[in-house]
Amino acid sequence: MPFPATFLDELVARNPIEEVVGSYVSLTRRGSNYFGLCPFHNEKTPSFSVAPDKQMYYCFGCGKGGGVINFIMERENLSYPDAVRHLAKRVGMEVPEDAGHRENYRRRERLYALCKEAARFFHEQFLAPGGQAAREYAAKRGLSPACLTRFGIGYAPDGWRNLLEAMKAKGYEEQELLDAGLIVRKEQKGNAYDKFRNRLMFPIIDVRGNVIAFGGRVMGEGEPKYLNSPETEIFSKRRNLFALNVAKKTKRGYLILCEGYMDAITLHQYGFDCAVASLGTSLTEEHVKLLSNYTKELILTYDGDAAGQRASQRVLNILEKTNIRVRVLKMEGAKDPDEFLHRYGPERFERLLQGAESQTTYLLQNIRQKYDLDQDEQRVGFIKEAAQMIAGLPSAVEREVYGGRAAEAAGVTPQTLKTEVDRIREQRARQASRRQEKIDLSPMTQRQPKIRGEQYHAPRSSQAEEQILAMIIQEPGLCDEIPLEPEEFSSDLLGRAYDALREVWRRGGHPDLNTLAESFSAQEIGHLSSVLNRWDHVVSSRAIKDCVEIIRGHKKASQVKSAEDMMDYLKYIQEKKGLGANT
Repeated sequence: MPFPATFLDELVARNPIEEVVGSYVSLTRRGSNYFGLCPFHNEKTPSFSVAPDKQMYYCFGCGKGGGVINFIMERENLSYPDAVRHLAKRVGMEVPEDAGHRENYRRRERLYALCKEAARFFHEQFLAPGGQAAREYAAKRGLSPACLTRFGIGYAPDGWRNLLEAMKAKGYEEQELLDAGLIVRKEQKGNAYDKFRNRLMFPIIDVRGNVIAFGGRVMGEGEPKYLNSPETEIFSKRRNLFALNVAKKTKRGYLILCEGYMDAITLHQYGFDCAVASLGTSLTEEHVKLLSNYTKELILTYDGDAAGQRASQRVLNILEKTNIRVRVLKMEGAKDPDEFLHRYGPERFERLLQGAESQTTYLLQNIRQKYDLDQDEQRVGFIKEAAQMIAGLPSAVEREVYGGRAAEAAGVTPQTLKTEVDRIREQRARQASRRQEKIDLSPMTQRQPKIRGEQYHAPRSSQAEEQILAMIIQEPGLCDEIPLEPEEFSSDLLGRAYDALREVWRRGGHPDLNTLAESFSAQEIGHLSSVLNRWDHVVSSRAIKDCVEIIRGHKKASQVKSAEDMMDYLKYIQEKKGLGANT
């Protein structure tokens, strides 16, 4: 059962989209709309718009759009019911629940509670007599008692069913432990057993404070060294970062990104409360979006070996198009922050942070190391690659400074390198212009839904159908006046949207994008948002009549299969033109 239409109307009214989006994105007003950097893709020039009068957002860059409920679904990675609850909680509204919604909500809450109980169990085992080896290992790694408590570090005993039996005793079912990734069953009907055994345990906590998963570090030798929880309904390693729940409160003004739990925990222990770590995966675009909520500056502290340098390069490639300032820390005398801090102390590490290289300096040095500049061919290769990188810098000042450094390293004049940079920028500008020209000359291509399996096959009819949808959302009362049925639409997507909007109106609700959020995908809502952006004009009876005639005319034409059908179609055309049947 859907939420009542009247409840959704009040929910949307009490959660103005500009206020909700504005709590995530810095918005600037331009006329009646607001603009900011899109929270769903990396960009430096704002292409994300919020229209309060339409109660919708739309990104002209990535095509995402929708109402306030869609925004929360996308931004917080929530299902439709959970996004509704999130907004209701924001304004203190009670949510009318149906059985299906209640069941999904309770299942997730049970998983959160189960993981929290598992974290308590592991911590208790760490402090118990049986955890002596784990405590000795933690002490050997230099972890203080305060730090162990702060991060809830625990111990998974060396047994097959310790956690399983403990959680069952607390009322949790075996299936729930499987759903949470805490136990394993290799065969469908085989015996289940604990996933984590004889490991130092690190609870993974999301930014809201929920325990969602675990990482287990083998004590001593063994493989794998780190074992993480699998993906579950409440845990995605692409969308979470270790220790961000603590680091988001830092006053330092930047975050430090590490490769592993131990690096992050040791940094916190030594007073660097801004450290976070990825969860067994390289940095993703989802991580970048998450980080951008809490910092404008990021310092990379990946290992100094070849693998660490490659990892740094991957991260820099992802961060290149964001507004996050990036610096890279280079350590000598230690392979990672954990080893460095224990060997040299926090004061020396603080000096390292202050001298961390900018992203451009780091990239330029990496390019420099690839070439032997004593050889002419190698110098030419260096200049060409360096010029490609420098040409992408947005500021003329940056291009001059780093161009001068590259020229000095290559033994050429700054003007020589500037000439190469200018040539590359002009070439890129011409290519971008050609791409844009191709787009401008193909408007119908731009109108096509960017959704697998969806395509406009009748351009004129689909434009009329788009106008009908836009007019309904502008003036919902038209739902009672427009004499069309969904089957008459040439586009299945537009027909379904038309049918859904009319149904909302019949149930007493206000038809808009928010009311479609439950039954339409994010891509479909994004396309419908682009439709509303294209068609924003005064509603008139003449416009409605014209659209209806175009849609029905195409429907009639598409049904012509025989000579008799053709006669019927021609008769229809004559009647529409006011001609006699015998003309």
